[in-house]
Amino acid sequence: PVVWNLASHHPDRCHAVANLCVPYYTIERGLDHTINLVDRFLYPEDEYPSGQWDYMRLYEESFEEAIAPMDANVHNFTKLLFRKGNPELEGTPARTATSRRDHALFGVRDIPDVPRDGDVVTEEDLSIYVAALERNGFFGPSSWYMNHAANATYAQSAQNDGYVDMPVLFITAQYDYVCECAHSRLPEPMRNYCRNLTEETIRAGHWVVQEKPVEVNAALVSWLATAVPGVWPRPK
Repeated sequence: PVVWNLASHHPDRCHAVANLCVPYYTIERGLDHTINLVDRFLYPEDEYPSGQWDYMRLYEESFEEAIAPMDANVHNFTKLLFRKGNPELEGTPARTATSRRDHALFGVRDIPDVPRDGDVVTEEDLSIYVAALERNGFFGPSSWYMNHAANATYAQSAQNDGYVDMPVLFITAQYDYVCECAHSRLPEPMRNYCRNLTEETIRAGHWVVQEKPVEVNAALVSWLATAVPGVWPRPK
């Protein structure tokens, strides 16, 4: 949302914009707007009223309950969070779809001690994340999810009626089942409001940069060289 807001509110400051996983004209427009795009074949409304975004409802309704398990075991939660995508789960409901029912973001309040996923996070990086989160807690990063109404109001002041005319690259992570863009309607508003859009799909989960850095950088370089050749690469 930060990247999209910069491009849509200050197009004079941007040559182009690239984003991963979270498509334009979705969550920066508020949670209610985003829930309207839920795949109701996969998430019937009577069973999954908020679809895969139910964890955000848990934050709104029971903030302290949501962050308590994370603060209680930072090391285990951080290992659980940084994991690659699982292709075997494609087409099944995300575990975040029952967060309120489970009283936990990922379905468990007692965070399991899972092995570190070396394809996503190194031991050195893990120790840095854990130290920072043990020092500061999850209140700050989780507060990001408490501003949907303010975000929706701010989005209404976007320039050009919300249309983005500059070159846009969007990278879909095929195995990201929360920001699910491979099979759902979630990216449709972006396709309408971004008039110069390039899309790429990488077979990875939400942490696509860490999981597939070569593929992500290849997509960025190819797009930059063709979409904004006057800007990148800079002439020597």
